Amino acid sequence: MFKFVIIRHGLSVWSDRFTGWTDIDLAPIGVKETKKYAFKLRELGYTFDLGFTSYLKRGIRTLEIVLETMGLIEIPVIKAWQLNERHYGALQGLNKPETVAKYGEEQVTIWRRSYDIPPPPLEKTDPQHPTNDPIYRNIDPLLLPSSECLKDTYNRSVPYFQKMIEPEIKSGKKIILSGHHNSLRAIIKYLDNISNEEVVNLNVPYCIPLVYELDDNLKPIKHYYLAPDEEVSRVIKGIKNQTKK
Repeated sequence: MFKFVIIRHGLSVWSDRFTGWTDIDLAPIGVKETKKYAFKLRELGYTFDLGFTSYLKRGIRTLEIVLETMGLIEIPVIKAWQLNERHYGALQGLNKPETVAKYGEEQVTIWRRSYDIPPPPLEKTDPQHPTNDPIYRNIDPLLLPSSECLKDTYNRSVPYFQKMIEPEIKSGKKIILSGHHNSLRAIIKYLDNISNEEVVNLNVPYCIPLVYELDDNLKPIKHYYLAPDEEVSRVIKGIKNQTKK
């Protein structure tokens, strides 16, 4: 049996905005909550040999805080753009409640939650477009998105997970992945074989470690959060309400 730990980054300073690939840092409460659950991992005897995260500051910072709190700053960390949050296109930077007021709750829900309908794309001339960001200068520009739906995020995150992370798990290494809501939803969809229709209802809470126990073929035996159900539900409720004033 193998264990694998997923953690969504802590709450960022843009919790009320569509963030996507915008490189926003953690809010103070995000740092505090990340430390809280890192202590939980340490108290329960978890340890890690290798970490994975995205190119985005909030994912990187979350992993750094976890490893520092656990006394594991020496372990290697691999950063991959394929593990980035999904790209929210022209919605990036917009206030969520104000966007609902402008376009209507139904349309914004489609952009946020549908599996295969992306938001309006970001113009490639826009300074925010990833082809204009030096951090992605070594990535084929044809691979960098102008907007993504969850299906698009799945099609980059899951192949990376299969190629780069699964072999490390199977080799016996203890892995932690610090990710983002939609890249993690994509990986969870893959692991749990969740349908396109059902995945729209899947939410991943900030900071709370999600533990997967996998069989020898890396098929899930069970998974669980390292927090009481009511705590998980409370955080998820807050995520659902982010488009409300």
